[in-house]
Amino acid sequence: MASLTAPAIQLTEYQQAWVNDKSRFKIALKARQTGFSFAVALEVVLDAVEQKTTWVLLSRGERQSKELMEKVAMHSRAIGVACEELETTFRIDDRDIKQLEVRYPNGSRVIGLPANPDTARGFSGNVVLDEFAFHADSRKIWTALYPTITRGYKIRVISTPNGKAGKFYDLWMDQSGIWSKHEVDIYTAKAQGMDVDIEELRAGVESEDDWLQEYCCVFLDEGGALLTYEMINALEDDRASLDLPEPFEPIGDLYLGVDIGRKRDLTVLWLQELVGDVLWTRAVIPLHRAPFRVQREQLYSLLSLPRLRRCCIDETGIGMQLAEEAVEAFGTYRVEPVTFTEATKAEMALSLYRKAEDRLLRIPHDDRIRRDLNSVRKVTSASGRVRYVAERTQDGHADYFWALALAVHAADVPYQPVEYESVIRRRFLPSGGVAGVPAGVHGRPARDPVWSGRGAW
Repeated sequence: MASLTAPAIQLTEYQQAWVNDKSRFKIALKARQTGFSFAVALEVVLDAVEQKTTWVLLSRGERQSKELMEKVAMHSRAIGVACEELETTFRIDDRDIKQLEVRYPNGSRVIGLPANPDTARGFSGNVVLDEFAFHADSRKIWTALYPTITRGYKIRVISTPNGKAGKFYDLWMDQSGIWSKHEVDIYTAKAQGMDVDIEELRAGVESEDDWLQEYCCVFLDEGGALLTYEMINALEDDRASLDLPEPFEPIGDLYLGVDIGRKRDLTVLWLQELVGDVLWTRAVIPLHRAPFRVQREQLYSLLSLPRLRRCCIDETGIGMQLAEEAVEAFGTYRVEPVTFTEATKAEMALSLYRKAEDRLLRIPHDDRIRRDLNSVRKVTSASGRVRYVAERTQDGHADYFWALALAVHAADVPYQPVEYESVIRRRFLPSGGVAGVPAGVHGRPARDPVWSGRGAW
């Protein structure tokens, strides 16, 4: 069996300190990409090889769970330990949960799961909470899993900070003395052996806030943020998607929000499917400095989806022509242009907030989207006037936020089939009809004088 000093496992000083710390309660506040998951996985493997035990590793989502368990398997192979890798699926409510497992000859098990209050129950063993500040329902997860360690088992909690909220923040700020705390910002990481060019890294970070939180281990005060990170965490789901699934066979109605940009800001198209009373993200398409021809092609491809019921599109400024053309091509029942004013932005922002608060949205895991949704602030002037504003960055100007708000606004008007008749058919109606007058819907003239049937505009 290889030793820890073998070339296969080279540890930095802070990684070695983590592995060597045998405390029962251990927590790490760390910068992004500093290799803490590597060290955590190694500690788990060494403990599982040394004695028969069980470790339960809860990660933010299925992708993160798979990545952590791959590190467990890698360390097992690196130190020459035979192990069996398994993957099973079980069902909680209406969701399939993937459980990854590594088994060792001495009977030890390492189980990897996506974090969920229900997946946290039912085990007895040591626990790892990976990137715990980003877990949805972090307080419920903690309540559900804490009994897991009752009989002397160990718990490890690691995360990058994510605002002054959530259970991870509470645990790190705990002053009871039961926690062995490890803090490693990017400067400490470099000083203790991490190979990184800090100046180069800093130059690529979008804002000072991002640098402080992602790399300097600073819990930022989200004062004024309409959607806090804790709220956003609760909406993230592996089953929501950034890219339109192929094949795409929706079972619910589709709603689209489009925020228009050109040179400084992004154009973002946000497509949602209404399943029950929850809006699921099916595609988020950002376009950076895309010609209007390209924007039109993307927009029309989504507007042509058979179950697309309504689209709300930003017609403010440069969006006016694209919105006008979309109305002419697809009709006023499918496309609603929205002019951004303080009043309309307030209405849409509050509608989005209510949906988020009630957890009636599902969005994909994506750092850009998280930061963008969190960027909008509610500002009240001395006169009591309320505005919703965001700082403009090189990534845009809350473009994802407003695209999602427009998609939510599109879904706020319930879809109902529309009945209509052609002009030609009405000319041959018996008494009561007026020949030559187009049939109307809700007081409006029919848009197509030769198409008859039943459907939505």
